[in-house]
Amino acid sequence: MAETTSHIELAHRIHESGLEGGGPGRHGQQWLEILEAIVLAAVAVLTAWSGYQAAKWEARSAAAYARASGVTVQAQEQRILAGQEHLYDIITFDSWLEARHRGDESLAAAFERRFRPPFMVAFDAWMKTDPLHDPKAPPGPSFMPEYKSARLDRARELGEESRADFERGVASRETGDEYVRITVILATVLLLTALAQRFQIRAARTGLLGVASVMLVFAVYWILTFPRA
Repeated sequence: MAETTSHIELAHRIHESGLEGGGPGRHGQQWLEILEAIVLAAVAVLTAWSGYQAAKWEARSAAAYARASGVTVQAQEQRILAGQEHLYDIITFDSWLEARHRGDESLAAAFERRFRPPFMVAFDAWMKTDPLHDPKAPPGPSFMPEYKSARLDRARELGEESRADFERGVASRETGDEYVRITVILATVLLLTALAQRFQIRAARTGLLGVASVMLVFAVYWILTFPRA
């Protein structure tokens, strides 16, 4: 009986020395704790970086939208001015045509002198078609290929610029949304790591930490491949 008791006491002492001296079980637990610390540190840094990028891309998106709005206003202004110039051309031409029809050459010459220089180019080209005698001639100078509006051309250019700024704003916003998605994934990694630390069962703890590590790898890959602001 004494011998049996001494064997039990010996086994108990060996078990205690194994725990205190870093046995295989304790050694594995230490590695898990190290891995958990690395995951938590990586999550902290990557979450800060992802949030920073999301904020910068959101700022870029807002700036692009603001530029698009401002350029759109300029394009509309140019279109309005182009319309006013076109209306002026039509009115002066109709007045010239009426004076010419009445045979008032002096008044017709006065209206002709009031033609804008761009309209005068189209008017000269129109007159070469003999419009007063040829019914197949274009109905007026504004229908000639030579009739051009610098303001209208500028409005088209500004419209294209506005669309480009708007598309850049959309692309920047989508990139910022991707960084927000990464932040959500990193929050999930943090949750799984925290849950793993609560489990005493090594298999469950290792499984949760493994899933968290895989998600962390995907998050790192996306951060490395996504554009930076």
